[in-house]
Amino acid sequence: MYLYNEQDQKIIEQRVAQFQNQTDRYLAGELSDDEFLPLRLQNGLYIQRLAPMLRIAVPYGLLNSIQLRKLAHITRLYDKGYCHVTTRQNIQLNWPKLEDVPKILAELAQVEMHAVQTSGNCIRNTTSDQFAGASRDELEDPRPWCEIIRQWSTFHPEFAFLPRKFKIAVSGTDGDRAAIQVHDIGIQIVKNSSNEVGFKIYVGGGLGRTPVIGSIIREFLPQKDLLTYLDAILRVYNRHGNRANKYKARIKILVKAWTPEIFAQEVEDEWDYTKDTPGKLTLTEINRVKGHFTLPPYEILDDKKLDEEIKTQAKKNIAFDKWLKRNVRAHKIDGYSSVTLSLKPTGVAPGDLTDSQLEAIAELADEFSFSEVRATHNQNIVLADVKKSNLYNLWEKAKMSGFATPNINTLTDMICCPGGDFCSLANAKSIPIAESIQRKFEDIDYVHDLGDLSLNISGCMNACGHHHVGNIGILGVDKKGAEFYQIQLGGSSGIDASLAKVLGPSFGESEVPDVIEKILSIYVENRKDDELFIDTYRRIGIDPFKEKVYPENLARKKRGK
Repeated sequence: MYLYNEQDQKIIEQRVAQFQNQTDRYLAGELSDDEFLPLRLQNGLYIQRLAPMLRIAVPYGLLNSIQLRKLAHITRLYDKGYCHVTTRQNIQLNWPKLEDVPKILAELAQVEMHAVQTSGNCIRNTTSDQFAGASRDELEDPRPWCEIIRQWSTFHPEFAFLPRKFKIAVSGTDGDRAAIQVHDIGIQIVKNSSNEVGFKIYVGGGLGRTPVIGSIIREFLPQKDLLTYLDAILRVYNRHGNRANKYKARIKILVKAWTPEIFAQEVEDEWDYTKDTPGKLTLTEINRVKGHFTLPPYEILDDKKLDEEIKTQAKKNIAFDKWLKRNVRAHKIDGYSSVTLSLKPTGVAPGDLTDSQLEAIAELADEFSFSEVRATHNQNIVLADVKKSNLYNLWEKAKMSGFATPNINTLTDMICCPGGDFCSLANAKSIPIAESIQRKFEDIDYVHDLGDLSLNISGCMNACGHHHVGNIGILGVDKKGAEFYQIQLGGSSGIDASLAKVLGPSFGESEVPDVIEKILSIYVENRKDDELFIDTYRRIGIDPFKEKVYPENLARKKRGK
């Protein structure tokens, strides 16, 4: 895990003092709302429907137990006793008082945390795979590259006021657990024909009002050229992005208008000027950053013996067996596993954590996972390095804090934005929809039988819940002041990324769970063997789902014939 040096700490402390002064001046009436707006956004502060919202940076989702305990203290003292894990692996506070925000930032600085560049038209938190460094299927740990990008992008004077917000994700696997194709820049670690490790670069992905899958603009980029190439991309965007219309300001609009081929050529032309500048990485610098991500002190363990012991425990306890199958995954080191703590029990807003739960996670991290955890893109928490011999004990303790719901990657492990309960931009509430679906599908055996299935909910077209790339997506819409919900099918955020298609007219809140049930019934009727929902959908298309959900349309077609 990256640790601050003296310069890092000084910069953040200076930023805290600066914002304290700015906030004092605003509260004294010396700064107008318009003058204070860019200042607060640079420090992660939004004004939401009912209160300010503070977004705290968690670089590539990595947290230690000291930071977790500090977050617990902050939520207890300055908020309503809970926080929220976002799809950018950050942490949000929904109820801080404006006058307390500088104090919160000062407390965060004590544990090497901040809220810099979590909002505004700048390069946001770089995200990655929650199993980075522990996964058997990765080519290389992407976290050092995320850290290199973080250091390059933080307070970068040239990219502080871009045409629009900018998001980067890095994946170290042939697959993709970081949704790189729906980011402004997606970076995949790859090998070329000479067996050299470098990067495949995607540009122009994104969701929101105009969802787009990113385009490959470079098949292979040498490692040392990463930052100079990113410089070239950002410079082209900074010059040519649409600043007159914020709805057309994202880089995806520019790439689409120019075509990926023309955009790629513009970047290559710009790169001719930047590739041999001081921004070019050296092996010394790469190794310096990698030195912060060394392996923890793993023990040499008898993997086969531990597997047999776990099988015996699972046979005696069905609940433990279900949890093993859904919340535990293989580790690259024999004798260890990675465990996902589910933040999606029925009746709790997906991704929410109380102060006491934060402290409980800190205890679990200290006892079972070298005092570190990862916040995930799917709004859960991962303990990446758990001895297999500790899995049963961990499960029992996780149950006590509400983290042992065996639903990871299932229907009820849904992504959900805060929606109309908090967000001033939302057209409709998201959290009640999530809860109604959870209650409709409480039969865990049925949910497990459905297999891996992503359901994503957004309260508006800004798509903070990533509904466009859910196998099932739900979008809150406004109809003459009433809240309705549009259903979309067929999205995916993996390496086979695809955008969902609208099923048809929207539904009232009370109708949504029954509509989901009808959609799932068509899947179950048509799937082959253990075929996943997304594969069945791609094979049979959207029409069978439409006919089930909108039988009146089918009847009209038959009458027309």
